[in-house]
Amino acid sequence: MSFRTVGVVGAGTMGHGIAHACALAGQSVVLFDVDNARVEAGLRKIAANLDKGVEKGKLAPAQRDASIARIAASTAFADLGGCDVVVEAVPERLELKQDLFRQLEPIVGADCVLATNTSSLSVARIAQAVADGSRVIGTHFFNPVHIMTLLEIVVHGATGATTLDRVRAWGVAIGKECITVQDFPGFATSRLGVCLGMEAIRMVEQGVASADDIDKAMVLGYRHPVGPLKLTDMVGLDVRMAIGEYLARELGNPAFQPPALMRKMVAEGKLGQKSGEGFYKY
Repeated sequence: MSFRTVGVVGAGTMGHGIAHACALAGQSVVLFDVDNARVEAGLRKIAANLDKGVEKGKLAPAQRDASIARIAASTAFADLGGCDVVVEAVPERLELKQDLFRQLEPIVGADCVLATNTSSLSVARIAQAVADGSRVIGTHFFNPVHIMTLLEIVVHGATGATTLDRVRAWGVAIGKECITVQDFPGFATSRLGVCLGMEAIRMVEQGVASADDIDKAMVLGYRHPVGPLKLTDMVGLDVRMAIGEYLARELGNPAFQPPALMRKMVAEGKLGQKSGEGFYKY
């Protein structure tokens, strides 16, 4: 059975996208962040994306209005107590995610699923923060969540079969195609995607071709919807650099090591779309 009430911790890029997808699918959503300014910013982005859907004829105005009405803004952890599932979408730091779940466990019900949107961190290590690891699972969404159909479900050794079944049903209910992977560093998507992205950056660094031509090679030659360098800009160079460092360490594979060019760009504040400049200008 799908979840009726979804809690989302973090109203940033991924968090507001998850809230959008769930509300549009008819679920009640509690969107939490540490202050009103961040929650309100997330709500504005949701409203703007829903407005685009109406403008393009993909949504009726009534659907947009109903979706917005289903989202409750919150800065109080206690408001998450009645949720059937809580998805964390906070920065990729293990200690932060562990501390969050440690605080959530006594607040939510015994059958509430605790889901992490991590793109590379060990779900098992995150689950070590709670008494009942069977309720913890990885739900790796993709940006923009309301458009991208993939949901990568990550199970660790203690994930309960019921937890997995409930999350699969939820994924279907919010219009996602689900894959299930084991809790290995980088899972399936980040492991392949980051490796490709790092090699593309090395090619720019070595002068093999321009960023635009490298991206065109993958879009036109391999039918990727977006090239690896533009995707790096979309995700954020700083975020991808941290993931690359983690995967290189955990897998013992130098292919994931961030190139010197990437480190230089991050140091200069060229982080991609969010800063206005990365491999492209925005």
